[in-house]
Amino acid sequence: MIRSELIQKIADENPHLYQRDVERIVNTIFDEITNAMSRGDRVELRGFGAFSVKKRDARVGRNPRTGESVEVEEKHVPFFKTGKLLRDRLNGK
Repeated sequence: MIRSELIQKIADENPHLYQRDVERIVNTIFDEITNAMSRGDRVELRGFGAFSVKKRDARVGRNPRTGESVEVEEKHVPFFKTGKLLRDRLNGK
C-alpha cells in the first residue's frame, strides 16, 4: 500500500472527513515520525511496532565490480521492529 492508497482508504471509511483533511492528517503523522527519528528518538505504535535509528560504524567495504577496497563512512539507518500483535496476525494467531 502506498501513501495515496492509505489516504483514499481512510477517506472512504470516514465520509464525514474531506479528503484534503485526511491527507493532511496522514502527512502530519509521517512527518512527526520522521522528525522524531531525525532527533534520534524512538517512535512506538502499540500493537504495530517501533521505529528507531541504528548507528552503523565506519568500515572498509569492497566494490563488487572491481574488488577494490573502499572506505564506508559511519551512518545512521532507520530500523523497524514489529509489535507482538502485528507479528501474531501475520502468523495467523
